[in-house]
Amino acid sequence: MSSAVVDDHLLHDLLTGRIDLGLEAILADHEPATTNLYLLRLCKSVSSATGGALTGSLPAEVRSALGRRLVALPDEIMVIPMRELAFRMAEIAGAHRLSTLGAEAVAAAERLEAPLCVWAGDDGPHIRAAMNTFGEYQTIYRDL
Repeated sequence: MSSAVVDDHLLHDLLTGRIDLGLEAILADHEPATTNLYLLRLCKSVSSATGGALTGSLPAEVRSALGRRLVALPDEIMVIPMRELAFRMAEIAGAHRLSTLGAEAVAAAERLEAPLCVWAGDDGPHIRAAMNTFGEYQTIYRDL
């Protein structure tokens, strides 16, 4: 089965079991993958005393359980090592005016020949434009 790269919001949903129809449709045909920086951004939100933007609405016990899942990330969620992407990220960032986070997402999707799936609330025009060159880009609306 091929992979799909999911952003931190969708990774959050996957790990907390809050899978809506958009994410469910992607996961029906793809194994989940994410990037180092999406993973880091979710970890930072979980580790914040009050939760960050991604996790602030979660009860403390749910946030704690999510933290344990992040520390022992399930094997079925692939994270491509940064060293395999770094040079390509630099090329993509320069050519498409992307942040490091955006360049890693595009490079990971390109490397895996996978769609890049992002929560609609984080849909960025530069990442979208870069993915028009490199592959499939999907915005996922969260029903929850």
